[in-house]
Amino acid sequence: MAVAEMSKLNLVAMSYDKDSVLNALQRTNAAEVKLHYEAENTVALTADCEEMREYLSNVENALNRLSSAIESYNKDNKIKSDVLKDGFDVSYSDFMSAKDMKWDMDALVEKVNLLYNGGKELSVELSKLKRTISSAEIYSTVKLPLKNSDTLHTKIRMGTLPANSKDSFISSFSDGLCAFSVLAENSDGVLISAAYHKSIGAEAESILQEAGFVPCPFDGESTGEEVFLGLKEREAEILNSLKQNSEETYALSNRIHDLKIYCDYLGFELEKQELAEKMRATQATVLIEAYVPKESEEQIKEVLEGTSNAVYYEFSSPADDEIPPTLLKNNKVVKNFEAVTNMYSPVSYREFDPNTVMALFYSLFLGFIMGDVGYGLLMSVLGGTVYFLSKRDTGLKRLAGVFAVGGIFAIIWGFLFNSLFGIQLPYKPPLPDAQGDMWQLMGIKIPAVLIISLLIGALQLCAGYVCKTVQCFRRKQIADGILDGMVWAFFTLGVGLAIVGLIDDFNVKILAYVGGIIAGVMLVTAMLTAGRKEKLLGKFTKGFGAAYGVINFASDVLSYARLYGLMLSGAVIAQIVSSYAIGFITGGNAALAILGVVLMVVGHAFNLAIGLLGAYIHDARLQYVEFYGRFYEGEGELFAPLGSKHKYIYLQN
Repeated sequence: MAVAEMSKLNLVAMSYDKDSVLNALQRTNAAEVKLHYEAENTVALTADCEEMREYLSNVENALNRLSSAIESYNKDNKIKSDVLKDGFDVSYSDFMSAKDMKWDMDALVEKVNLLYNGGKELSVELSKLKRTISSAEIYSTVKLPLKNSDTLHTKIRMGTLPANSKDSFISSFSDGLCAFSVLAENSDGVLISAAYHKSIGAEAESILQEAGFVPCPFDGESTGEEVFLGLKEREAEILNSLKQNSEETYALSNRIHDLKIYCDYLGFELEKQELAEKMRATQATVLIEAYVPKESEEQIKEVLEGTSNAVYYEFSSPADDEIPPTLLKNNKVVKNFEAVTNMYSPVSYREFDPNTVMALFYSLFLGFIMGDVGYGLLMSVLGGTVYFLSKRDTGLKRLAGVFAVGGIFAIIWGFLFNSLFGIQLPYKPPLPDAQGDMWQLMGIKIPAVLIISLLIGALQLCAGYVCKTVQCFRRKQIADGILDGMVWAFFTLGVGLAIVGLIDDFNVKILAYVGGIIAGVMLVTAMLTAGRKEKLLGKFTKGFGAAYGVINFASDVLSYARLYGLMLSGAVIAQIVSSYAIGFITGGNAALAILGVVLMVVGHAFNLAIGLLGAYIHDARLQYVEFYGRFYEGEGELFAPLGSKHKYIYLQN
């Protein structure tokens, strides 16, 4: 459980070698370029990255368009393919050779954009055409030209009326100087041809307008039937063109991988351009400063010496006022729990790494909350399966690892509480029943498991103060480690012993006296030494502040009651599900037996999922607030080597 020791690399190279030097550092995956100090006779480099950003954006837009089209094609044609899956392996040589793919990729991007724009235009036209076809459908039976054939004294109008206004129109349009005929009807409306004498034109138009008359939108010598058939033919042509467009686009699916490699390569080139702002330069040279893990110094030397004879470099230790990035070196089990800490704040470089201690308590609490052999087995089996089948170090893999380890503790707690999917096995458990057993604390009956949850909470607080001591000792702050760490650790231990001694069922009152004396002495010591760094008045206020802090301490201990609450709710649900399911299964009715099996599977799956969600959140909250509140500083920045960030590929260095 340690933070990797960092060295500082200072490098001078000829300006024309800058790109090859950065490529070499990137290949090691062990160098993070930092802001160079303002060296004498040097100037800051500047870089205009907008052109590269815009170019990368255009390429990624084409990639997204192609990916979306292929995904839609696969869905429509029920094709299963991994061509769109990210995280595929790419060798370093293939990655760097992407610089020679520019002309090919530009042509591919142009083709993708042409197909996309062509398809978009066809889709817009098709959408408009469908609305036109919908309007033309009622005219499809008309075998006369749709052009209005007015006479010298008569006006002829063809169009549609809403179906619900037909009757009112008939009664209104009954003058001797006007007439109409119904040409067609459907559920949407009525197609009519109306004729009226021009002398009553205004009155006739008013009647038509009030009835909701819509004039025929088609004008010409073609009949309604011909117009409709022509529109349907155009629709078929567009659909065929869209199909060809889709097939041409899908034919490019074998270029997805190349396009993703090229995008990540452009991302690396953009990163190098942006790094120029962290460098210094003379007329002929460029100065680069970077952090590298001390264990990687030889690897860095090897690649730099193979780059150019005109590269000069040296390694040194970071100054005391510098805070290098954090690279954690934990075993495979603890590594999974680093994500829990990083969600709160990464460990600072000069800080004690708490992940091993936190991982132990996190797993202990996670197992306590689930507290069931069956649930623990499922957590370990399912979590372990996902963990070992995942080839990449992803967030999902680490979360699966956390649940798998927590499952082991859940099995242990399950045996101690005697619970297998809420069913009690035929043996007397070492620990009391969470639902019924009570302990008397100073004559007051309190749920026994609630007291246990508070005691293991006090144990973690004690461990937090020990971590504070270790951190101070590492920094040669011996007095602070003893007075701000060990004193409070023994105070917490004393409180825990006192609680155990005050439980009437244990009949060990001597522990109450011993614990009380330890806690009292430690509290007085803390009050007398809290203001040791303050001036006269500050010494008194700090001392009283330390005494007042006992209230916060009690509040923190009570926070661990959530362990009992979560554990109890899950246990009750598990017991109810199992009792009903077993009752159905053993009832002698086949239908009820099937229902019982379904209830057993679905009920426990739901309880496990909800329990894990609550356990994950509340367990993390206890680490962040109660445990880390004792000593943790955080605010670190995780080590991010040059060229290590890729959106689509997994680079094999």
